[in-house]
Amino acid sequence: MSVPQNQIEELRNLFLKDVETKGSGSVHPKDLARVKTSDDWLRRFIMHQEYDTQRALEMLWNSVKWRKENDVNDLDESKVRMDILVMGGFFPHGADIDGCKLLVFKCKKHTKGAIKMEELQKCIIYWFERLERMVQGKMITLFFDMEGCGLSNMDMELIKYLIGLFKEYYPYFLNYILIFEMPWILSTAFKVIKSWLPPKAVEKIKFVSTKDISSYVPVEHALTCWGGNSTYEFKFVSESVPEPAEKTFVSSVACVNNNNNRKQVHFNDGQMSEISLGNGDTTDGGSLKVTPSGIVSFILSGNELVSTLELQNTDPSSHISYKLKTTSPEKFRVKPSMGCLAPGESATVTLTLLPGYQLGGLSRDKFLVMSTPISASEAINIDMAEVWKNTSNRKVNQHRLKCIQSGGATGGAPGELTRNGNLTNASVEQDNSYNKLSATISKLAACQAELHRSTKLTQYYQLATIFLVLMLGIVLGYVLHANMKELHGHSYCPNDYIGGGGRP
Repeated sequence: MSVPQNQIEELRNLFLKDVETKGSGSVHPKDLARVKTSDDWLRRFIMHQEYDTQRALEMLWNSVKWRKENDVNDLDESKVRMDILVMGGFFPHGADIDGCKLLVFKCKKHTKGAIKMEELQKCIIYWFERLERMVQGKMITLFFDMEGCGLSNMDMELIKYLIGLFKEYYPYFLNYILIFEMPWILSTAFKVIKSWLPPKAVEKIKFVSTKDISSYVPVEHALTCWGGNSTYEFKFVSESVPEPAEKTFVSSVACVNNNNNRKQVHFNDGQMSEISLGNGDTTDGGSLKVTPSGIVSFILSGNELVSTLELQNTDPSSHISYKLKTTSPEKFRVKPSMGCLAPGESATVTLTLLPGYQLGGLSRDKFLVMSTPISASEAINIDMAEVWKNTSNRKVNQHRLKCIQSGGATGGAPGELTRNGNLTNASVEQDNSYNKLSATISKLAACQAELHRSTKLTQYYQLATIFLVLMLGIVLGYVLHANMKELHGHSYCPNDYIGGGGRP
């Protein structure tokens, strides 16, 4: 059953009316824009609440508040623990029989209490958000791989948090909960878990084994350890590095649709999207010469990854105002980001990759250099920021630049680049090896912590046993002492005669 368009508009209008009352600061700008433009997102809230608009509105508000409080829109790889992601405790792979992406939880790799819950929650939100972008809001299936699990791997708090995400914040997002090879010792725990779910959600829980895995996961997607044919081994790939099977972005260059309206990459909010242009007010090239043209090559300079652009005004008669934008404004420092060039004048712009960002994503980042002619009086009397506030009546020229990583370095060893402010090898493989090593160390630390807890518990048991033995010894000693004292207190004197007979 589809959701009527008028019900979607009703939900949107109710929400926007509330925003007017509460203020725009109550919602993250990206979520507010999503409410205004995405019918699919609002449709999911309505379907999740069984077509009850008022309850859908309440859930929508709960979701956007939670997203703002937890900085969900700004969560990326730089804000989560990479060693947890690389360890492979949870990852997306394949699809179920309905074509819904699987989010696999390797429960054996998780030990309760080994990692702070806040860190785990961030990683889970990261995967939820990444999957939402990957599947464009379609449903996913949770796959709990519980083969070889014990009580120490069963984290009820984590599972409750997962269920809460689907119930409260990610509407109409769950297809199935598949539980693979659940040990009998944990069956009681899942009875408790079922009590947390509404009746319709309980129907989504399916217990599977190697014998019937194909009923829910096609054999070509099921791993060999599940009884399927897939030999896939998890290896973390940065979201910034597009996976061949899931590429959707075709070109950053202007394209033409059926109506011959040009489109271009939108650089304003740091997201790769497309906007339709008007009647030719924006053109490529112009009088501004950009060197190098087409690419931005980052190399190591000192302890920073930097690139430089040379901008030159080739127009002999007019001034030019320029401005730089990027698809990832949070990743780069641009100095200067705007300015003015007199006829024949040149300027150098320095681009710096900020510490904390993955190098693997550079190939997807882009810069846009915009320029527009201005008069000599404007160059003297008007601030350049004012020029770019309204360009509707100006001719804007553009240069698009794609980022690449250079194998060379300035002031450092060849082949070195910077990652999170530290020197590492430029290859992604070595970067993955570093993350794997971090994950292994974290796992060893978790095992050591678990061993330490077990040792402490054993010591407590030993002390308790010694105490009980001592108490038992004291009690037995006291009882024996009391009995001996009682025996000595009753002396035995034999009578010569019994009864009244005998000599006087």
